[in-house]
Amino acid sequence: MLAFSVAAAACASRTESKGDRFELKGRVVAVDKRASALIISHETIPDFMEGMTMPFTLKDPWPLGVAQPGDKVTATLVVDNDRSWLEDVVLVSEPVPSSDAPGSGSAAAEPGPKPGDAVPNFTLVNQGGKKISLDQYRGRSLVLTFIYTRCPLPDYCPLMTSNFTEIDRELEQDSALGAKTHLLSISVDPAFDRPEVLRRYAEGHGLKEFNRWEYATGSEDEVRKMAEYFGLQYKEEGGQIIHSLRTAIIGPEGKVVKVYRANEWKPSEVLADLRNE
Repeated sequence: MLAFSVAAAACASRTESKGDRFELKGRVVAVDKRASALIISHETIPDFMEGMTMPFTLKDPWPLGVAQPGDKVTATLVVDNDRSWLEDVVLVSEPVPSSDAPGSGSAAAEPGPKPGDAVPNFTLVNQGGKKISLDQYRGRSLVLTFIYTRCPLPDYCPLMTSNFTEIDRELEQDSALGAKTHLLSISVDPAFDRPEVLRRYAEGHGLKEFNRWEYATGSEDEVRKMAEYFGLQYKEEGGQIIHSLRTAIIGPEGKVVKVYRANEWKPSEVLADLRNE
């Protein structure tokens, strides 16, 4: 066994960041260089969340060059408002075969549709229990993203919701663009995120009306087919959902305009793309 003290770690700034800090212990499942993240199967983090497997963004990128599936890892998890990251990472090498966890594949082989692809007419159920289908939004641009309400890390599902809140606010100010745009947040946890749960979640995040922004769920089969179409991978483990991120714009004719991978996109980018439609 070889412990990585690594000069890069020693040279990293020791100035503590703001935010809540938690000790994380676990094992590396996969390395996602594109997202600058380690996917870690971690132990229970006291006073924060149960043990599970999920991606963690790195403050310093050096572990991406040395971490291997199976390595033991300890780190400090920092949660600061709508962001979270790992600091003070220590790796102990103990290789095991690679996992097929979300995020472990290469960016070049990443699945998902291309601009111009026609989107299937997926059928879902919205926060009011009403059946909806993607074809009913023809004639408007549809911006959709995937979340689940129990997601614990602020820079994953909560960030997607925060971004959509900002987009919705801008659409309220730009009445012309707002009239031809619809927002849709789709849960990948249909067993828990029933319509009434989605409605409470939306209202808890300040949404009072659902005429321009809806939340939706559906059968496990339909949600999975839709997620896979957009290249989103997810699975349930330990009562939580391990997932990647996808946000997409579908044009008025029902064809893909753009797919945003991971969480680096900004609301201003989506709004600019909508205005170019």
